[in-house]
Amino acid sequence: MSTQQQPVVVARDLKQVYKISHGAFRPAEHLQAVSGVSFTIQPGQTLAVVGESGCGKSTLARMVSLIETPTAGELKLGAVDVLRASSAERHALRRTVQLVFQNPYGSLNPRKKIGAILEAPLEINTDLSADQRAQAARAMLARVGLRPEHYDRYPHMFSGGQRQRIAIARALMLNPALIVADEPVSALDVSIQAQVLNLLADLQRELGLAYLFISHDLGVVRHIADDVLVMYLGHAMEQGDKRTLFAQPLHPYTRALLASTPGITGAGAPNERMVLKGELPSPLNPPSGCVFSTRCPHVAAQCQSERPVLREFCGRQIACHLAEQFIQPAA
Repeated sequence: MSTQQQPVVVARDLKQVYKISHGAFRPAEHLQAVSGVSFTIQPGQTLAVVGESGCGKSTLARMVSLIETPTAGELKLGAVDVLRASSAERHALRRTVQLVFQNPYGSLNPRKKIGAILEAPLEINTDLSADQRAQAARAMLARVGLRPEHYDRYPHMFSGGQRQRIAIARALMLNPALIVADEPVSALDVSIQAQVLNLLADLQRELGLAYLFISHDLGVVRHIADDVLVMYLGHAMEQGDKRTLFAQPLHPYTRALLASTPGITGAGAPNERMVLKGELPSPLNPPSGCVFSTRCPHVAAQCQSERPVLREFCGRQIACHLAEQFIQPAA
């Protein structure tokens, strides 16, 4: 009898609220950056979090990677409850989750050689000798498709795609269970993006890695994700299996994102050109009712007065009062 693997990440009703101070003579305001998001990531699986800038996806990444502590909710990495963990447990947890940042030109120390950059996590977190650290760094360079002579070179001597390979190699040095990739290919040329995405997919198959993949590009997400979480103004709008969401997007925001993504066609892409009007509302003053109501082309009176709850519908979770009307008739 096979045993089910333990999830790498379990998030339940995760929230992040920032207190914004305006000085002594004005009351402080509260910005709700993430409002009750839940998800699970299994070993070897990728959850993609998508949405416009300001939707809360990077805040979510910082909470999962332990840079920030959630204001409320539950976050488990493996078997450990992060919010109840001791400082020693949190220190140990940081080895199990690593970050790959968006900009490969800014995430590597320009004054250090590549070998030293890769060995730094081992020097801080392990008792390996200098020779063992060097051996591990050279082996990781080969694993990400770089040559042995790159060990003694500086970051400025590499292209953007090569630098991102180095950043991925650094993230893997401590054998993490989870990689949080925050827009890891958005700063790269389109011709290089596919190479880096293929590398991430290969490493996932070889090592059983789980990915939390942050992106605004549904074209990229289509190639790497298993599950998709669509966020808007800190809220989950729609989430579920990638095939389900791409085959039949139901939330108007998901449909607008897909319609505006070049190269996505077929059953899942709305036929009409959906251009979102207006700007993202201020998170300090979100709309009453549905947070998407001020930009939704299908808004109804109920949407403006009543906030929809995330509910199970048609094989996914969706926060929309009108989801039933977007079901496409069978061909």
